[in-house]
Amino acid sequence: MNEEAKREGVHLEARGFSVFYGAHEAVCKVDVSVPCGLVTAIIGPSGCGKSTFLRAINRMNDLIPGCRAAGELLFDGQNVYGPEVDAAVLRRRVGMVFQKPNPFPKSIYDNVAYGPRLHDRCKRGELDAIVEESLVNAALWDEVKDRLHMNALGLSGGQAQRLCLARALAVKPEILLMDEPTSALDPKATARIEELIVQLRGRYTIAIVTHNMQQAARVSDRTAFFYEGNLVEFDATETLFTRPREKQTEDYITGRFG
Repeated sequence: MNEEAKREGVHLEARGFSVFYGAHEAVCKVDVSVPCGLVTAIIGPSGCGKSTFLRAINRMNDLIPGCRAAGELLFDGQNVYGPEVDAAVLRRRVGMVFQKPNPFPKSIYDNVAYGPRLHDRCKRGELDAIVEESLVNAALWDEVKDRLHMNALGLSGGQAQRLCLARALAVKPEILLMDEPTSALDPKATARIEELIVQLRGRYTIAIVTHNMQQAARVSDRTAFFYEGNLVEFDATETLFTRPREKQTEDYITGRFG
């Protein structure tokens, strides 16, 4: 992290940042600073640009034909869209958990070991330690430690999502992105993921897109409200939910639209 970013506690900063799908501007000239070690929730109605913005952070949008970015998106003071940035290296530093659990059709062990094997060429003993630590951090170790070589596709939905979290943590990211990580889960599994987010706060900078405003209120320190591609408001979560500055924010969180 550069000294300016470290001093100000900013991990990620957007400056006039836009994302286009062809001629359509899906994210419109956003300015925002995401603090280190906190949980930032991104809320807004469907199609407002929140997931597009999240996926821009680790350049997942690069995989979409016709998608391009403009402005600056700074990670530790460096523009992630600069020509010198290797997207593969960036995605190691910025992990991601998707909306639907997507374990590989491999063993539980091999799912978690996949990233370290790819990037670090670890020895077996080192891999064993990484797999165990990652599964412990994802609160899954006690449930699977005796069946690590079972196919991961046999896990329940909640377990599979925690496995995907363990897989993301195994490569030691600095930022963790979560795109509606509980929308496909039952209430019990959702509560488990929310507990994990709270436990991981401080060790990682976490950004979570959620359609569930109660979830945003429960797990986040800061909340960003997007509407039609624009960042309408960004503030401490308690402030945004109880004393929003913008009427549009108030209308959304009180259910008048969305």
